[in-house]
Amino acid sequence: MHVQIPYGSDARTITVPEQAVVLHSHPIPPLKDEREAFFKALHNPIASVPLVDRLSSNDRVAIVISDITRPTPNERIVPWLLEALSFIPRSQIVILNGTGSHRANTREELIQMLGQEIVDSVEIVNHNAFAPEELVSLGNSSFGVPVLVNRRYLDADFRIVTGFIEPHFFAGFSGGPKGIIPGLAGIQTIQALHSAPLIGDQHSTWALLEGNPIHQGIQAAVRLCPPEFLVNVTLDQERQITAVFAGDYIRAHYVGCAEVARNATQAVAEPFDIVVTSNNGYPLDQNLYQSVKGMTAAAQIVRKGGAIIAVAECRDGLPEHGNFKALLQMRENPAALLEMINQPDFQMHDQWQAQKQALVQIQADVYLHSSLSDDVVRAAQLLPAPDLQATLDQLIQRYGPHPSIAILPEGPVMVPYVAAPAGSA
Repeated sequence: MHVQIPYGSDARTITVPEQAVVLHSHPIPPLKDEREAFFKALHNPIASVPLVDRLSSNDRVAIVISDITRPTPNERIVPWLLEALSFIPRSQIVILNGTGSHRANTREELIQMLGQEIVDSVEIVNHNAFAPEELVSLGNSSFGVPVLVNRRYLDADFRIVTGFIEPHFFAGFSGGPKGIIPGLAGIQTIQALHSAPLIGDQHSTWALLEGNPIHQGIQAAVRLCPPEFLVNVTLDQERQITAVFAGDYIRAHYVGCAEVARNATQAVAEPFDIVVTSNNGYPLDQNLYQSVKGMTAAAQIVRKGGAIIAVAECRDGLPEHGNFKALLQMRENPAALLEMINQPDFQMHDQWQAQKQALVQIQADVYLHSSLSDDVVRAAQLLPAPDLQATLDQLIQRYGPHPSIAILPEGPVMVPYVAAPAGSA
């Protein structure tokens, strides 16, 4: 049986035994008219009055978008929003690129994300979590988290957060309040909400909001600086919009998350010996940091002592910015890395991603098929798989004669889980 795995802007094809299980999200037809559905959502929002009824021509408006590491269709959403806000001069509108702790996006990338016309006619600001002068302290949240937020966001009279909803490997789901925090947060806030105890909590996981301490911490922080309106979408594999959720930033997001949970999670009866996963291609697999998400999706259904093959191009490296690369090289193995990160006095930017990767690695061997050199892959404490098919064939022999195999072509976009036995508590 031949299976295609997204890889960068292309795909890899592998041959697997007929008994292999290929897990896809439930297909949802794209909207027949995306623009019409978008404007309908703005006019009939969830738990809110229509967007235009809440604004005047004198308002200063901030539109928050996802950065280039997310497949949000900004090139469609933002022009439609600007069309809806055409009664407000563009000189009173700022687009804030919610980078969180990621690098700033280049002008060329912003043009790719938004189009030349918008880049040339609307002020666009890359958020910088590491620039104190660009942040405002709002004190501590009810969770005791210091809340520092982008100054330009707080200066606006009306704030709109956009994004898309998919399962998230420790916050439950993307979108919603995550667009503000960590999207526009200071690094102190980001680190506090990504601490080792929170990341290691069993409830900080895929497709779970209730009782998820990271989601609850984010919500508590955003309550100090809530957006006035939310527009989130769901997408298919071709980045076509399947639904639009607009209105109150909490209630509209919850409605969208419930819809995603029905279509993007799938139960299996038992863990597998071998799981092949992607990070769903570009832009999600543009670096190793992001590609940890696909590994954690595979870890949901791989058996202890099994093997994961992650297929991710990583055209942007590990990346070079941030501390992710340095963290992976600070200890000789994943167990020692986890011990270091779990020390009460240890705190370092990007530790959460290294922690998640290490948690996967103590469960299973992790191979990486990417554009990275074998030396770089080994330095990241992963096993290189330059020949994807050969690596899979070797693992089939190791776990033979008839190993159980699962393929996750969509990687973190479709989250599998092992179903509890019938009658269990």
